[in-house]
Amino acid sequence: MYRIGEALIGSGNEVAHIDLIIGDKEGNAGAAFANGLTNLSLGHTPLLSVVRPNLMTKPATLIVPKVTVSCLEDADKIFGPAQTAVARAVADSVEEGIIPEEKAEDLVVIVSVFIHPEAEDYRKIYQYNYGATKLALRRAMEGYPSVRKVLSEKDRGSHPIMGFRAVRLWNPPYLQVALDLDSMEEMERIINTLPDRERILLEAGTPLVKKFGVGVVRRIRELRRDAFIIADLKTLDVGRIEVKMAADETADAVAISGLGTVESIEKAIHEAQKQGIYSILDMMNVENFVDKLRGLKYKPDIVLLHRNVDLETLRAERGEELGEMSEWGNIREIKEILGPRGLVAVAGGITPSKMQEALDSGADIIVVGRYIIGSRDVRRAAEDFLEHMPQDPDTMRLPLDEDEAI
Repeated sequence: MYRIGEALIGSGNEVAHIDLIIGDKEGNAGAAFANGLTNLSLGHTPLLSVVRPNLMTKPATLIVPKVTVSCLEDADKIFGPAQTAVARAVADSVEEGIIPEEKAEDLVVIVSVFIHPEAEDYRKIYQYNYGATKLALRRAMEGYPSVRKVLSEKDRGSHPIMGFRAVRLWNPPYLQVALDLDSMEEMERIINTLPDRERILLEAGTPLVKKFGVGVVRRIRELRRDAFIIADLKTLDVGRIEVKMAADETADAVAISGLGTVESIEKAIHEAQKQGIYSILDMMNVENFVDKLRGLKYKPDIVLLHRNVDLETLRAERGEELGEMSEWGNIREIKEILGPRGLVAVAGGITPSKMQEALDSGADIIVVGRYIIGSRDVRRAAEDFLEHMPQDPDTMRLPLDEDEAI
């Protein structure tokens, strides 16, 4: 039996990232420890942690460099501040009860240590690796993180080394701005004018895609690196090819026409799943779209419903019970078909005064075109809608707020 821990502490070239395993000497961890100590690898020579020369730690701890040690200067950082930091963190963990003292002889620890080749400050190397090792040990012994924690954070977290943020739609509602334009200059003007808000989704409208190709998504990405970008392809056929083209241009989602055959729709949705992007099924002009949605084996991530005042009026004239029927249909019924993670977008002449009705009906995404892109004050027009939405997710979250409960 063994446990796994991880921690990242610090900044700059001296940042410390620790991955470790702690487990029984007589079990899998012990076998890995012995193999690591005896199977040497060029540039990644493992070493025992010692608090000083001739005094190894208990539990016995093996340090494995993650980054290739290519010169004596690199070796000094590992054999000096990093080795000492890991050793003292292990010893202090025993003293503080993080690792039970009575188990110290029965356990082994394997620690992977990251040292940047350009790290220079030995005190920071020591300090950051000490803190990261100790935190990783505590997390391992306490079983952190829980599965529930991982699921709650997977769509909201960002990695500092990535250089960009991969946006996921984990906390609706959102405002989708439909860039139904035929001018690249106008598109750029509008994007540069829009508020830089996480709740704004940018749609490369069908006219843009038809005139400039799906590569227009890449241009939008250059203007708004971290935006959630939708390629409105209205895919009817050869969906796999078109979805892959959009994904290759870094689209986060692709719109598929609900008028296509079930086979074509499912192939496009399956390709979106394979590419790791959202699929949007556009139900414009689709009759009995509820039945069509039910008939799909592969369900889309998002269903786009268009305003259907005629249907509502007709049912009212017939004296039929409207129940949960809105101008866009029964949104809650659609969400039941999609499942707990499914989202519903609504479109069709929505103004700020109609926004609350759409949200109250269960809509997750409000699609707006002309009201914003046709406005003389694009920013103000967008803010008219954003005023009806909560702040961006995590706005009030402290950057250094610890995950562990204390």
